[in-house]
Amino acid sequence: MKKPLIAGVAALGVTALLAPATPAFAVDPVDSSRLRTAVTVGGILEHERALQAIATKNDGNRAATTKGYEASVTYVTKKLKKAGFKVKTQKFTFPLFRELAPATLAQVTPDAEDYPTATFDYSGSGDVTGTVVVPKGTVLPPTADPSSVAGCEPGDFPTASATEPQVALIQRGGCDFVIKAGNAADAGYDAAIIFNEGQEGRTDLYNGTLATPSTIPVVEAEFATGDALVAQAAKGPVTVRVTTSTEVDLKAKTKNVIAETPKGRSGTTVVVGAHLDSVFEGPGINDNGSGTATLLEIAEQMKKLGYTKKGKLERQVRFAFWGAEEEGLLGSQAYVDSLSPEKLSTIYANLNFDMVGSPNYVRFVYDGDGSAFETPGPAGSGAIEKIFTDYFDAQGLASAPTEFDGRSDYGAFIDAGIPAGGLFSGAEGIKTKEEAEVFGGTAGAPYDPCYHQACDTVSNLDEKALFELGDAAAHATFVLATSKTGLYVDGSRMAKRSAERPALPYRGSKAVA
Repeated sequence: MKKPLIAGVAALGVTALLAPATPAFAVDPVDSSRLRTAVTVGGILEHERALQAIATKNDGNRAATTKGYEASVTYVTKKLKKAGFKVKTQKFTFPLFRELAPATLAQVTPDAEDYPTATFDYSGSGDVTGTVVVPKGTVLPPTADPSSVAGCEPGDFPTASATEPQVALIQRGGCDFVIKAGNAADAGYDAAIIFNEGQEGRTDLYNGTLATPSTIPVVEAEFATGDALVAQAAKGPVTVRVTTSTEVDLKAKTKNVIAETPKGRSGTTVVVGAHLDSVFEGPGINDNGSGTATLLEIAEQMKKLGYTKKGKLERQVRFAFWGAEEEGLLGSQAYVDSLSPEKLSTIYANLNFDMVGSPNYVRFVYDGDGSAFETPGPAGSGAIEKIFTDYFDAQGLASAPTEFDGRSDYGAFIDAGIPAGGLFSGAEGIKTKEEAEVFGGTAGAPYDPCYHQACDTVSNLDEKALFELGDAAAHATFVLATSKTGLYVDGSRMAKRSAERPALPYRGSKAVA
């Protein structure tokens, strides 16, 4: 995720300077203490250890389509049924992308040079040596703010040679990568290189995805690489070699696990979600065993305390364990896509818990009102943010906003205009000195040094993070399930769909534009 800003007040009196926040409507006070007392770190760790054991027995991971994932589905289903929930699985089909070997990018003529590169998710596979062609819309030197629209229109590309291989050299910016690559392929190019645009923060390789399969090899390049190749191509022909080795299973199958309480008095539903799958590279015990285990513990304790009896809740709670999040948020998207407009209108809010046990953690809260990042969630999201920040304030704990940028399963919900919020303890981002002063931990080190790696095991978890964020997750779930007032300034209890919002810049951990 992008580097968040510090917010809130630390228990030791350290304060963070903030821009004035947009006022958010506050729901009525709810006492969540019984549920928070019942939800324990021990209970969360019981589930974490079970997920670790599943990964250990199944090639070290719990990735979508694997035996490890199926065993995780079985475990979660059994635990929920034992607690007394009605449980169903939602099967869906998706394109499963795999990189079989690292991409290469090299200049062949007029000079020989190798360049750093990476394969786009859903790139085609191939070995292409061809002449570089630069499309219209390229802006070099780059402007202070992003302004390139290179390759965003079919007319940006000259028709490719019918006899000689050609490689499109495209600057990032202006539209999704899939549009640029698709326009190049449609114009007859044999491969595409998409280089970073050149502004601060947009110079390195950037971990991109096309989101849908391409027919040609598509790789990314640093700004310096693209700048140099464009300059040489302006002087005369430049030949490059691009290689990718990939495969896509267009009919891969996996599933979500869904359990719910009886219907509430209002007829609306709070969807509380966490993704169940890991990456192929590791067991995913923080990412996202921590969210999965926390949801399981909350569900079990709500049942034990009698909160799930008919008529007890103002709103139904639907616990969702998403599949194929690591492949591009596909399980949550499949769920939202499966709902009729009538069913969609009954979803009151979405809570998302993706990584809540990071070893170098920060108490990140999604920036629902947009006061920190100017990208607010749908109407009502600011009130959800305030539920979390008010809770942390009451505990004497600092919190910090994190952007709604599309890196987790809230994406499909906010795209549908549903209020959303949640917690995040940090991934591959680097903790700043200011964050370390407020939250503790190590400045200059990742929030989770084992993010998407084999070392993301039970020993990678921070129990204090699980306690603090687990209690906050339980509190917000209970507040949304039981509060009498709605999330909106007029006290409305039914969701109010927002106007269409800009596209999110990420899909899971991958950039889309």
